[in-house]
Amino acid sequence: MPEQQLRIAALYPDLLNIYADRGNLLLLERRCAWRGIACTITPLSLGDRLDPDAHDLVYLGGGQDRDQQLCAEDLTTVKAEGMHAHAARGGAVLAVCGGFQLLGHHYEPVAGDRIPGIGLLDLHTERGDGRLIGNVAIEVDGRTLAGFENHAGRTVLAPGQAPLGPVLAGHGNTGSSGSEGARTGNVLGTYLHGPLLPKNAWFADLLIAIGLGVDPEDLAPLDDRFEDAAHAAARRAAGV
Repeated sequence: MPEQQLRIAALYPDLLNIYADRGNLLLLERRCAWRGIACTITPLSLGDRLDPDAHDLVYLGGGQDRDQQLCAEDLTTVKAEGMHAHAARGGAVLAVCGGFQLLGHHYEPVAGDRIPGIGLLDLHTERGDGRLIGNVAIEVDGRTLAGFENHAGRTVLAPGQAPLGPVLAGHGNTGSSGSEGARTGNVLGTYLHGPLLPKNAWFADLLIAIGLGVDPEDLAPLDDRFEDAAHAAARRAAGV
């Protein structure tokens, strides 16, 4: 039986890591290793093209507005074609906070100043009054995803664009929409960070399974006592 391998492309890890979201990559790598699954993480920064057939999962974190604008220019001119081809063949994408905004059509940090996105998700983001900050929990596929949010952007989903899930506690995309994140096929975007996956090991396994093309139930079980405790603490912090 051939060895299983998860191939991850980490986009702009030198620029989009403001909320320690590199911890998401570390958890994916570790959970693969515990199962005997090979895991390669390829950093792709400014000027690097993305081969749509070379990766199973593409990951984007969040960054400051200046860094986000640098990445947006590169993403739309250098990597957009590869990103769309990757998504079209069913490849997984996880984008957090600023990375989530870049998957939409545009982000306006100030009125009239638009940072372009690549349109993998049918949404746009506007600057709001004040920041939406705090612990947050949402429902995804009947399970609870818990984390932390800190964003000034208000992300508006177009009619027909599915959210990642309804808000159980916290603000979500706009503070009033009742929804958080967005999902189209295997392309997922969210404001939850802190980082997200160490607090939600089940969600990390979902991403691993999508990347490998298997059912999450087919992954070898792990001793998740510490992971379960971290998840329970995140839920308590959000009041869920």
